[in-house]
Amino acid sequence: MLSPDNTEIKRIFLFGRTFSPDFSENFRLLVSKLHQYGINIVMFEPFYNFANGILGEKLKVEGLFNHTGDLEHNESIMLSVGGDGTFLEAITLVRDLPIAIAGINSGRLGFLADIAQEEIAKALDAIVQGQYTTDKRTLLQLSADRQYFGDFNIALNEVTVHKRDDSSMISIHAYLDDQYLNSYWADGLIVATPTGSTAYSLSVGGPLVLPGCDDFILAPIAPHNLTVRPLVYPDGMKLTLTMEGRSGHIMVSLDSRSVVMDSSIELRICKAPYRIKTLRLMDHLFYNTLRSKLMWGADSRN
Repeated sequence: MLSPDNTEIKRIFLFGRTFSPDFSENFRLLVSKLHQYGINIVMFEPFYNFANGILGEKLKVEGLFNHTGDLEHNESIMLSVGGDGTFLEAITLVRDLPIAIAGINSGRLGFLADIAQEEIAKALDAIVQGQYTTDKRTLLQLSADRQYFGDFNIALNEVTVHKRDDSSMISIHAYLDDQYLNSYWADGLIVATPTGSTAYSLSVGGPLVLPGCDDFILAPIAPHNLTVRPLVYPDGMKLTLTMEGRSGHIMVSLDSRSVVMDSSIELRICKAPYRIKTLRLMDHLFYNTLRSKLMWGADSRN
């Protein structure tokens, strides 16, 4: 029961929201395997209450957590049960703590939640035997005239500026390191990390960027000028955005969290001062996930 740095895994944080009844037996297996290895479970309280209800029994756990302050500030592992959206919620709790997050997908294969249901037992065996590595993922930090997103203005996938309604496009003026870049007349603009290159950015024609690359992606959403294409820029540069729109309001999102703002606001986006740790099994290569999720090489004629 050793991690790669030869420290014993004594407890694992378990995070999630809900899962379908079809996943119940796999969840029982997950909990049973952790108990089998003598690993204590500290569980997200709303998820604990849900699981007890759907399983019809009271789970044996060491403790419960609700907030970042409830998590220990030492090396540990969090298992996120759900999809990529659940994984993104998990980072709002882990933040800059030295906790590596692994995603167990209770539905289809995801890019972040990449441990499939049928490999739960194998994955847990690998984790307790230290057969995994940790990747450090770059984060985006948003600054404005006040804290619109509370005390956590960080995104793992992307920061998105979007028009508030269906009436008209918005104008977004972009500056890199205070030098004017372009004015985008579009439905919105996505600023994505390498991790987020397989998410919203991909759907608007943004490039795939390998994890670990020191770049961000600037991708317009439905631009009026079709010659305006996504741009890759070094993640050490500061991006400043100012907006104009007829409605007077815009929607700004950090991953799945959204806030409506006045369109006169100035947004400053840069690399966060820390990175999030993700746990990756030795046999889980990013290229394999790309081929599986994007169905590269798939031919309906075969």
